Amino acid sequence: MKRTIFKATATIAFASLLLSSCGKGNPPMVYFPDMYFPIAYDPLQKADDAYSDHENEIPAFVKQNGATGLTTVEGTVAQNKDGVFEEELLPKSVDEYNARYDASKAMLVSPLDPANSEKDLERGKVLYDRTCAACHGVNGDGQGSIVESGAYSGVPNYADREITVGSVHYVLTHGRNAMGSFAGQLMPGDRWRVSMYVMNAFKGGLPSAAASVAVDSTATN
Repeated sequence: MKRTIFKATATIAFASLLLSSCGKGNPPMVYFPDMYFPIAYDPLQKADDAYSDHENEIPAFVKQNGATGLTTVEGTVAQNKDGVFEEELLPKSVDEYNARYDASKAMLVSPLDPANSEKDLERGKVLYDRTCAACHGVNGDGQGSIVESGAYSGVPNYADREITVGSVHYVLTHGRNAMGSFAGQLMPGDRWRVSMYVMNAFKGGLPSAAASVAVDSTATN
């Protein structure tokens, strides 16, 4: 009888010890506490010092001009790399946007070197397939995979639109209607290459490079 009572008492005491040792007020000892209790930080913050004063905190990546985030992968484009969303570069009103869009239609050829047209069209196709085809379709008919899934509708067929290489570039840069700007995803030269591909593939080809154009002062290769 005494032995049974002793066993029961020992079991209860041991269980109480386990429960008390696992409480929040007395956490068990752990190895590598920074893995269990990491200190969160903003990956886009600017760093003032090479290393933080806080123990176990990840050091700042000051080699990137104080930025703590890593650089973009080669071949990709950093969001808004060219600062195209700076306020002074954007249309100030709907009327200004429409006026600039109408003016862009006068641009019949891109400002890129016509000697590189073949390579520019090849790259334009690659970028179009990656960036645009999901909505506009590989055939430019507005029947991309997103549209066919029923998640989105109203994407026009390029064949039915009155567009030029300049107006396509303008829309890629500033957006239009339900389509947002892709200036943060495509560099200026690549926006021209996509525009060239759209006109060449879906609008019967590009006009001669000898055609007179008014080159946008913001266009760069």
